[in-house]
Amino acid sequence: MQTMKEKKETDLQKEDVQILNTKEILLEAKDLCKTFSNESIQQHVLKNLNLQIRKGDFTVIMGDSGAGKSTLLYALSGMDRPSLGSVRYGTEDITGYSNDQLALFRRKHCGFVFQQNYLNDTMSVLDNVMVSGFLKHKDRKALAEKSKKLLSSVGLDENTFRKFPSQLSGGEQQRVALIRSVINDPEILFADEPTGALNSQNTNAILDVLSEMNGRGQSIVMVTHALAAAERGNRILYLRDGVICDEIELDPYSGPDKDRHQKIRTFLSNMGW
Repeated sequence: MQTMKEKKETDLQKEDVQILNTKEILLEAKDLCKTFSNESIQQHVLKNLNLQIRKGDFTVIMGDSGAGKSTLLYALSGMDRPSLGSVRYGTEDITGYSNDQLALFRRKHCGFVFQQNYLNDTMSVLDNVMVSGFLKHKDRKALAEKSKKLLSSVGLDENTFRKFPSQLSGGEQQRVALIRSVINDPEILFADEPTGALNSQNTNAILDVLSEMNGRGQSIVMVTHALAAAERGNRILYLRDGVICDEIELDPYSGPDKDRHQKIRTFLSNMGW
């Protein structure tokens, strides 16, 4: 017989599962394959991979170098085409889109941040953000105010707005790149090793920003090698040789947690990480 406390905990667990299962599917990959050919040699990077990305999740993709993590990210986002299989965004199958249609899809729905920030050093911080915003926003004054507000939200002040990227630290540059990636309110943010080139202090600052964004409902798919970065996700996938070996589900990140840290370490250890 269950005690009242045990029954309540069981009911809460069932409720959590129900909530998880009713999350909207944002992206879905079916039988995804990617093959690279070099003369007579073929490299099969993704192999009949199936995956659903849920709205509001912070999904982390991990695996050894060469496992296909970035290739998967680019296929999901429409930055690269799979060799076989399909990628659906809602009811749209983007696999057969033309290059122009894919560009429009990315502009409307996606944001991107990479290990290298790719800021334009001939433009000010504010202009780097606004130039991306012009793809969607037509009111220059309103866009400038939105850009300043977002830059301020990650700890960058008005003096920074007028500086050029080369005048900023690596962590500041990456914060600018993050704001640029969300200026058009993307439904999904793709991040490829966003902290790979940063020291530990700046890494934590960027991860805090990503966690805050996710806490406000931003869907994120992030590739990383780092355990500290992986801890921010509520879902971690492990990729090996182009196949998802296993995954782990977690509660949304709410701060440093020894149990969470150990749970992920154990999962990764079981994966041979």
